[in-house]
Amino acid sequence: MHIRRLWAGVVCAVLVSCGPASGDAGGAGPSEVGEAPATAPAAHGPLFLGPGDCSGRGRTDVREVPCTSEKAAARVIARHDGRRRDGPACPAATDFVLHISEHRPEFDEDGDGSVPRGYACMRNLEPPHPGDPGGGGGPHTVVGDCLRTSGKGQVKETPCDGSGAHRPEFRVESAVDERSRCPGSTDLFVELPVGDAPVGCARRL
Repeated sequence: MHIRRLWAGVVCAVLVSCGPASGDAGGAGPSEVGEAPATAPAAHGPLFLGPGDCSGRGRTDVREVPCTSEKAAARVIARHDGRRRDGPACPAATDFVLHISEHRPEFDEDGDGSVPRGYACMRNLEPPHPGDPGGGGGPHTVVGDCLRTSGKGQVKETPCDGSGAHRPEFRVESAVDERSRCPGSTDLFVELPVGDAPVGCARRL
């Protein structure tokens, strides 16, 4: 992920929202991802955005703030080290994910000067909760979510209440451990990244 250059030693967070919805009769669709670089304040706790900590309302300058502050907007419900693709999945209730890195070119592995420091799974303190079933976002597709066609053989999440830019076309009705266990009325198979049942059975609305 691209992160703009920051002063050496500064911790930053990158916002990821609108989770992936993989689907159709066979393949995975693209994730719908938004990113924003952010710098941490000069002083924060021993772990920037640790479990139970809160972030401010900004989306271009994400900062840790006291959860009792009027500026607090979201709480860390899980925090993991390393890269998200290599670590545990965020809880199903996650609204968005912050990728946390430090700008230290001398320790960089891929040439962009950013050293991964982990990721924080965030839950908004107040509605809306895009990670909830039908919310139209979050890092995961879950039972109750609605989807819309985004290209040939590809789908993306959209709010079930029709408040998004695209109307919902499918709803994930159930989760099973393999496609053959989906009901005969299933119109779409969707990958579910969390839980013991990795296949979502979706019906056309």
